[in-house]
Amino acid sequence: MNMPTYDNLIGGQWVTGTCTTSNINPSDLSDVMGEYAQGDASDVNAAVAAAVAAFPAWSTSGIQARHDALDKIANEILARKEELGDLLAREEGKTRPEGIGEVARAGQIFKFFAGECLRLAGETLPSVRPGIGVEITREPIGVVGLITPWNFPIAIPAWKIAPALAFGNCVVLKPADLVPGSAWALAEIIHRSGIPAGVFNLVMGRGSVIGSALVQNADVAAISFTGSVGVGRGIAEACVKSGKKVQLEMGGKNPQVVLDDADLQQAVELSVQSCFYSTGQRCTASSRLIVTDRIYPAFIAALQERMARIKVGDARATGTDMGPVVSQAQLEQDLSYVEIARHEGAVVAAGGDRVACHTDSGKAGFFMAPTLFVDTTPAMRINREEVFGPVASVIRVRDYDEALAVANDTPFGLSAGIATTSLKHATHFKRHAQAGMVMVNLPTAGVDYHVPFGGRKGSSYGPREQGRHAQEFYTSVKTAYTLA
Repeated sequence: MNMPTYDNLIGGQWVTGTCTTSNINPSDLSDVMGEYAQGDASDVNAAVAAAVAAFPAWSTSGIQARHDALDKIANEILARKEELGDLLAREEGKTRPEGIGEVARAGQIFKFFAGECLRLAGETLPSVRPGIGVEITREPIGVVGLITPWNFPIAIPAWKIAPALAFGNCVVLKPADLVPGSAWALAEIIHRSGIPAGVFNLVMGRGSVIGSALVQNADVAAISFTGSVGVGRGIAEACVKSGKKVQLEMGGKNPQVVLDDADLQQAVELSVQSCFYSTGQRCTASSRLIVTDRIYPAFIAALQERMARIKVGDARATGTDMGPVVSQAQLEQDLSYVEIARHEGAVVAAGGDRVACHTDSGKAGFFMAPTLFVDTTPAMRINREEVFGPVASVIRVRDYDEALAVANDTPFGLSAGIATTSLKHATHFKRHAQAGMVMVNLPTAGVDYHVPFGGRKGSSYGPREQGRHAQEFYTSVKTAYTLA
């Protein structure tokens, strides 16, 4: 049987890479989904050149044409959400319902930004000088390099691509090397949408090669990156030196506070969703459960009971609650943090090991038990560093004031949650939690597509993503004066 191959999209043409890489199902390591092109710096430069050539016409094109193209993309994504959701679950490992939900979100994002094409607004102001008018408008910035991660392989590319195109920019997308399938499927849909050749380009390959070439190319006006802190900081430094606009979404060590007055079952359920859904592989996942004294024993007991009912298995199988970790390297990282936590004195209350189970087909995958540590302190590495897996730790505190202090004691600031029935504490937490997003009696993970997304401190840098706030990154403000 011939293995299907998938090429890069450059200047409206499908272009073979220097080599290919196998896309392997983490639920079934014998299942190879296809061979995907690996580009190099010359492919990036060719894609950027195609985008530069397409930019003058696209950036001044009619808003109806841009709306229609994005709306067509959205309609096909939504019509194929089950098929694409299955593909996503197969290559990334989140459950099939989660995969379908992510695909639907991608379609909704394109729908939203199709509307934004028709809502481009400016301001007309009088000058302080008589007889002069002032117009404030927004214009596209040029060619944008988009570098996306593996944990949301269609939603994150969508929330970068859609606003970039809506506001008249041209795009070169570099998806994560682990999950090229969803990005390729999205690129193929975009390719057939009527968008002119060169406006959107896909170059797959290693981040150290493709990402670096995008950052170094002088014709790239801006870089939007979602990924690790170390890589993000290197991109920021390079972009500042070359004068590129830069937007970064990086790590998180998100706190979930549970107060004595919380509804116990609600607190347990939202904690399970925050910590273990999508195998904990979300930048908004809660990995620090900060629990006050009086509710602590009951919360731990109820959480252990709930975790025991989490079914780990094939991401595409009916009834699976938590799929595999995305790769061998990620699994090894997760397990290494388990050993670090044990060495530092944390106590395993649930999980802590690789699951010795197989899929229904008898094939091995990268499965790990949802893991909970208790008796941890804020200084432990398990509470300072992002694990990015199904691993959570519990910190016991005296009261709300200590809970807030511990929640804010982190170099990150993406998402923070609180479980409480106290309006006083909920209101105070919303104002004083040092995070870009705050959830009250809701999981820390799970955000809407029409509102801004982003964090503070080491989690984010630059303008917010999503919603109308996306225009801050993908456009440049122009002020024009006219003598009447």
